Amino acid sequence: MNKFTGAASRAAVIAALAPVGAFAQDKPADLNIGITTYSSGAASVFGVPARHAAEMLAEQLNAGGGIDGVPIKLHFIDEGAGLETLLTEYRRLVEDEGMDVMFASISSGVCNKIAPLAEDLEVINFMWDCGTQRILEDDDYEYVFRTQANATPEVLAPLAYLLKEHPDFKTLAVVNQDYAWGRDSWELFQAALKTQRPDVEVVAELFPAFGAADFSAEVSRLQALKPDVILSTSWGGDLDTFVRQAGQRGLFDQSLFVLPLAESSLQRLGDSLPEGAIVGARGDHYFQHPERRDDPEFQKFNEDFKARTGEYPIYSVYHMVQAFSALEAVYAKAIAANGGAWPDKEQIAEAMAGLEFQGFGRPLTIREDGQAIEAQLVGVTGTSEEFPFKTIKNIEIYDAEPLMAPVGEESVDWISSFEPGRLDISGTRFEN
Repeated sequence: MNKFTGAASRAAVIAALAPVGAFAQDKPADLNIGITTYSSGAASVFGVPARHAAEMLAEQLNAGGGIDGVPIKLHFIDEGAGLETLLTEYRRLVEDEGMDVMFASISSGVCNKIAPLAEDLEVINFMWDCGTQRILEDDDYEYVFRTQANATPEVLAPLAYLLKEHPDFKTLAVVNQDYAWGRDSWELFQAALKTQRPDVEVVAELFPAFGAADFSAEVSRLQALKPDVILSTSWGGDLDTFVRQAGQRGLFDQSLFVLPLAESSLQRLGDSLPEGAIVGARGDHYFQHPERRDDPEFQKFNEDFKARTGEYPIYSVYHMVQAFSALEAVYAKAIAANGGAWPDKEQIAEAMAGLEFQGFGRPLTIREDGQAIEAQLVGVTGTSEEFPFKTIKNIEIYDAEPLMAPVGEESVDWISSFEPGRLDISGTRFEN
């Protein structure tokens, strides 16, 4: 019996014994949402846009009557303040301020600590951005859910693109941030590479500290090794700094770069990123999404965000959109299942299994293990006459399900069982 089956069975027994209307709750004055995001530090280039998105979405939602007549009230925690402070503030918001739902977190290292804390506090927690697959594979949770993909499809899709577009590479080096995401994403990528191209030699595994400002040692090493491919799943200010320093030293002239999270850096990097680098979007997130670009709702959101912030949305923004979309969808589902009455947190948790929702990409579904299934967008950088920065061209959007370990299986073990040719897959192709 899994956690959802057990919860459903208990709910059914209680419902059968309880009098009609026993579950009816008065609507609260506010629906309190606690959100962790980077408001300071190098990662704030990623976290601040997400905060702007949350504020904008809450305003729009409240202008339309909130959720079933209940307005949203947001409370923010700065991940940049450090893990100990963040955990203390998280507990304070839940225990003292009465948060109904938490959105946490960006950093995979933080999510590893937040998930068991949320479970201990019995608060609904949406992992709205962190990627490490281990959280929902290593443990079962009643109150923790992820409203976007995990690392597995986020690195397998760029690898599939690389294998298709540049099948003849012989050597590869990795430069990843030294923490949970950097280590876990490399483990997944390397495991898959071994099954598909065992002849490829990994010539360097470099893990600079999270928040590093100087990559001269890594760049010098790569200059000497001259790998055919340089992989980096780094993100935020770290990726920006690495790309700029690599470009200044000519690394892009000797190696093909694969940057699965670089969609979020394109605007900031401007001309620093050359044409032809493989980039991903951690989902199918892109302000020029080929399937959504003519959608009036999508266009209006992007225009409103640009007017508010001076920038186009990046994938952290779209991940926040998905979290809000899941929030609206799960309350609507739970209220309907509760005969129109306001639901309690157990009913919200139960309604998450099988939840269908959509942000500004393809539709998503929450599996019974709490993990969302999300499509993946990959392409290459190209020069645009319309924008003063590189855009994504030759886009391929992959269905996520073939790239995700089934429920109950660990991603590394699942990937290690791949047969040769397993990643010879195609998504929907958009040439430009």
